[in-house]
Amino acid sequence: MKPCQAIPFLLLFSAFAACKEKQQAKQPVPEVQVVKVGQRDLPIYMEYVGQTFGESDVEIQPRVNGWVQNIAFKEGSAVKKGQLLYVIQDDELRDREQAASAELSQANIMLVKAKSDLDRVKPLADMNALSKRDLDAAQATFDAQKEAVRSAEASLNNARIQLSYSRITSPINGIIGISKVQVGDYVKNLGQAPINTVSTLGALRVRFPITEKDYLMFRQKLNTEQLKALDVEFILNDGTVFPETGKIDFANREVDPTTGSLLVQAVVENKSNLLRPGQYVKVRFKAYEFPNAIMVPQEAINQMQNVYMAYLVNDSNKINPRPVKVGVRSGSNWVVTDGLKPGDNVALVGNAFIKAGMEIKPVPKAYSYDSTSTK
Repeated sequence: MKPCQAIPFLLLFSAFAACKEKQQAKQPVPEVQVVKVGQRDLPIYMEYVGQTFGESDVEIQPRVNGWVQNIAFKEGSAVKKGQLLYVIQDDELRDREQAASAELSQANIMLVKAKSDLDRVKPLADMNALSKRDLDAAQATFDAQKEAVRSAEASLNNARIQLSYSRITSPINGIIGISKVQVGDYVKNLGQAPINTVSTLGALRVRFPITEKDYLMFRQKLNTEQLKALDVEFILNDGTVFPETGKIDFANREVDPTTGSLLVQAVVENKSNLLRPGQYVKVRFKAYEFPNAIMVPQEAINQMQNVYMAYLVNDSNKINPRPVKVGVRSGSNWVVTDGLKPGDNVALVGNAFIKAGMEIKPVPKAYSYDSTSTK
């Protein structure tokens, strides 16, 4: 190529390079929201799912076999202790009672005869009109008949007890549930599921499982008195908070080996009777406080497998990625245990493409770290 022909080509290449540099220079600096790392004392709340139980939940179980003749209550109503609930057919039981009563009468008659015989033999034996052997025999007959009377009395008492079982009464004051049997159903005293349950709706029990890890944490941070002093909140199915707080009552003696959990019970007075046995509620209480916790919004942390990364903004408005260690979550925030300090500026990454050394235009965002903490 001749020199005169190369000049236009060089000029064209130079113009293209200059245009490209001009386009690059005109690329805008991206705007990225930036917040300051916060610090405050953070209450740590634990939440579990629990189930409610009555102050007393007594299962009604038949104690004799027979057909249900009558149901003497309204399902779901209040019942009093001793109130009749069910009547089981008692014809056979009444026959047994009458037979036991007849046996007792016969035993008493025989006792009277044995006493009469003894009274007649004793003076004759004292006069040597009858032998000592005759006296011993009369005395033995009388003693045996006394025991026969006691046996007959016990049989009659047992028969009457069995007869009383045909009339099932409420063992406590409370609310009775839906009957599992109806009139005409056959019930048994063995192998029969409970036919109903009566629950006291006074103080209500709420039982919930906690993990073995949480149990160990509680034992390290709180003593027994502190645990029992905790105010326990109950969140209902519609998201509302039950107006009364409860207290931790006790924990089960053992960890369930199949689930690795420990069953804990809280008690609430339930003055409004709003809670009913069998409900599921969220159990929530303040477990401990995290002093001077360093916090950032969750959008400020980028997680890549087990690595957590924050994007600091330096004085030159350039991005400086930094690995951090995180602890518990507090609402929409992360607690950072290592890698950041209060007052640091961090970028809210979101869906923005940010890389190390990239210059940005920081847009300060007002942010509050006062949200309630949960596990």
